[in-house]
Amino acid sequence: MDLLTPPPDLYGRPRADGFLRRLTAFGDRYSPALGGPLLRRNPRRPLSRPTPALQLVVTERRRLAADVVELRLADPSGGPLPAWQPGAHLRLTLPSGRERHYSLSGDPADHGSYRIAVRRLPEGGGGSVEVHDTLHPGARLTARRPRNGFAFCAEPAVLLLAGGIGITPLLPMAREAQRHGLDWRLVHVGRSADTLPYTDELRALDPHRVVLRTDDEHGGVPTGAELLAHAPRGAAVYCCGPAPMLTAVQRALDGAPAAPGGPAAALHFERFGAAPVTGGAPFAVRLGTEGPTLDVPADRSALDVLREARPDLPYSCHQGFCGTCEVRLLAGRPDHRDRRLTPEQRAAGALLPCVSRAAEGETLVLDL
Repeated sequence: MDLLTPPPDLYGRPRADGFLRRLTAFGDRYSPALGGPLLRRNPRRPLSRPTPALQLVVTERRRLAADVVELRLADPSGGPLPAWQPGAHLRLTLPSGRERHYSLSGDPADHGSYRIAVRRLPEGGGGSVEVHDTLHPGARLTARRPRNGFAFCAEPAVLLLAGGIGITPLLPMAREAQRHGLDWRLVHVGRSADTLPYTDELRALDPHRVVLRTDDEHGGVPTGAELLAHAPRGAAVYCCGPAPMLTAVQRALDGAPAAPGGPAAALHFERFGAAPVTGGAPFAVRLGTEGPTLDVPADRSALDVLREARPDLPYSCHQGFCGTCEVRLLAGRPDHRDRRLTPEQRAAGALLPCVSRAAEGETLVLDL
């Protein structure tokens, strides 16, 4: 039997089976139609539209600690704001066009306003300085709806570790833990007492569960083991602070006995900024097909190198989840390390240079 001779039917007769012939004909017509516009989605459902940005106004501003201000944001019309959970952050578009993420530090039960606290960093990227210098009551700005990459799971036993302004996502967690009757402890560390925001609110929750620990009174920064010593038995640890603090806690937890014999069972953390580059190799980025080629060392991000040549390149989280720094890849084989882009977006050329890299000697050509 050759390829042009049809097989016998179900009864062995040398002709094509009628049912299979009709089924094949139906499939030949139906399969191409699956890609038609009317079959890609339910025509009765409206087309999805991008979620509109929130319009916010600064209603209150107060100084919390040295170089820290708190802003309360509300809908200009007085309407309710989208709900959020402890650990969520707000992506603000500042008057200059800069986009920055700030953790919500208020009460999720308050649907009338959002609250953020910002420490002034003169050597940073300019966002905190702009907040301090330009955002006063009456100022208008836009924001994306709250997103949560640091979710609070409300385990029965919890240790909350905050370094300085890292208290902002942990304060709502402490409030939630108190509300649900969890066995919780919170340790807030900083250089000195005047640098710690929200101390009065923390003490008001439960002074017996809150420890305020300052470097000037204790002869230096705490070790990871010292911080973990405050954990209830088998507690989940939530930590937000500078990179050295997170590293110390993680190393101490890795070296501690596992629960129930050890003080803590799991670690959840959120960084202030970019994580140290690990497993990196030197590569290069080229600005356009005929532009200059920039070397990216093994211990630096492509974003940092790009911003030296293009200071106006937008960025925000430095951690590969916000998408602010997205650029288009023209050529090269990248090592995507972000937590945002879909396989389809990557295949179309999207790249987040804050975390993505390439193999040693590779050159990534970017549409810049």
